[in-house]
Amino acid sequence: MDFASSTSLDERVGRLMDMYRSKHFANPSSLHKEGVAARSVINESRQIIAHILGVHSDEIIFTSGGTEGDTMVIQGVINAYHKSTKAPTPEGVGTPTASVGTHKNKETPHVVTTNIEHSAVQETCRFLEKEGGIELTEVPVEANGIVRPEIIKKALKENTVLVSVMYANNEIGTIQPIQEIAKVIRKHRKTFSSQSLFFHTDAAQAINYLPIRVEKLGVDLLTFNGSKIYGPRGMGVLYKKRDVQLLPLFYGGHQEFGLRPGTENVSAIAGMAEALKITEEMKEKESKRLTELQKYFILRLRSEFPNIIVNGSLENRLPNNVNISISGIESELLVIELDAMGIAVSSKSACKSDDPDESYVITALREVCDRGDLSSDLSTKAGEKEESSIRFSFGRGTSKKDIDYVSTSLKHIFTKLNRWVK
Repeated sequence: MDFASSTSLDERVGRLMDMYRSKHFANPSSLHKEGVAARSVINESRQIIAHILGVHSDEIIFTSGGTEGDTMVIQGVINAYHKSTKAPTPEGVGTPTASVGTHKNKETPHVVTTNIEHSAVQETCRFLEKEGGIELTEVPVEANGIVRPEIIKKALKENTVLVSVMYANNEIGTIQPIQEIAKVIRKHRKTFSSQSLFFHTDAAQAINYLPIRVEKLGVDLLTFNGSKIYGPRGMGVLYKKRDVQLLPLFYGGHQEFGLRPGTENVSAIAGMAEALKITEEMKEKESKRLTELQKYFILRLRSEFPNIIVNGSLENRLPNNVNISISGIESELLVIELDAMGIAVSSKSACKSDDPDESYVITALREVCDRGDLSSDLSTKAGEKEESSIRFSFGRGTSKKDIDYVSTSLKHIFTKLNRWVK
């Protein structure tokens, strides 16, 4: 019940990767026939991914995962902006451990994001803001976990260079109106004749279930990773539109069009392309199957545990996600109790699992409810502090039998802990 954190490697992908590991082990930059063969595997994989996204193959950059891809986008756009405007580039921007120093003037680039972004986006932006490299606006989402495009519109400025809004949230599964936000950004570009404002979306959670044709989404940059689509761990993809200028995070080679130096992982790249191809082929059918399971699970939870609150929109959410809040029991205790019964769940994003504080995503929703927004299930308990938020996320092997077992197990746990049951 934790497939949003990571997925297993698809057997078909694994077999392909094993073959390439043994057959195409040469350095793809070498000029001999073995190197040329390895390079052809990379080129073919790039073309497969580009075709699925509906983009040019030279717009596909291979990375080590979603976090690196997000960081490449944010710091790459900011550094390129400083270079193009010939403004004094803050010393150390692009190097997370460096001291940037104060840099606030009319050339300071402005970045817009939301208050529930993945930590790869949120913490990178906050670092740059703290060190004086950017102006940052984090727009709030509504109580249902969705940001309104008009709020994005109000946040845009003449010096806005980047808007980053994740396609679907990793904790509560809410789907953002990416196409509508893209329209807002296009209109803003036209108003200010701006060619340096770009739109990025982190699509790591969305890639399994939602349309990813870039032209329809209207984004300039898109990131995702292999471990969320039954592909290789430590492998990601960055789509970068041709007219977007990025500066690399580090140097040492000219691989990946000069944006990511280092010898390419040929087998993982081939595995990534295969995983994405399989995902796309089964997307529609799997989405429908999981939607039915999701509805069944939510109805059963509400019937058997009336105090449970479902976090986020019930209409605009990923089909594999059910995030609940429970009063009177700590998240960590419930995770441990479920684990003891063979059920794996998360209390927050896996990337923030060692953070002692409550999920910042759930906190953001509650803050809206406390202000009187009644558009969410969470608002029914607006005055209470929910001590627990648990994410159940389904995968390709999840069945109705699994859902029934989880519900029965929750009953046992609540009875054991002398908590409420119907």
